[in-house]
Amino acid sequence: MIFAGVYPHYINKAEKKNRTKAEVDEIICWLTGYTLESLQNQIDTKVDFETFFEQAPQLNENVSKIKGVICGYRIEEIEDPLMKKVRYLDKLIDELAKGKAMEKILRK
Repeated sequence: MIFAGVYPHYINKAEKKNRTKAEVDEIICWLTGYTLESLQNQIDTKVDFETFFEQAPQLNENVSKIKGVICGYRIEEIEDPLMKKVRYLDKLIDELAKGKAMEKILRK
């Protein structure tokens, strides 16, 4: 699955709930360690999710604090490393769309 193909859906989901593209980008950069420029490069080159996460500078050290159920899966129980990272991102975007404060989303 191509990251750039899903990215607009993240933005759309957030904007439907009066959140912004900037907040989506902040979440993605927080999770992966990408800068805004390097994130845009990943989008422009249409990398798949595996490459997107492989090339990520560094997953945030607080990633283990992301817990709960997303898309019917309990994040803590997902064994596949790539799927776990994808679900982390899904969960964070879901929290944004549900109106959670950025401080809480970013586990500060």
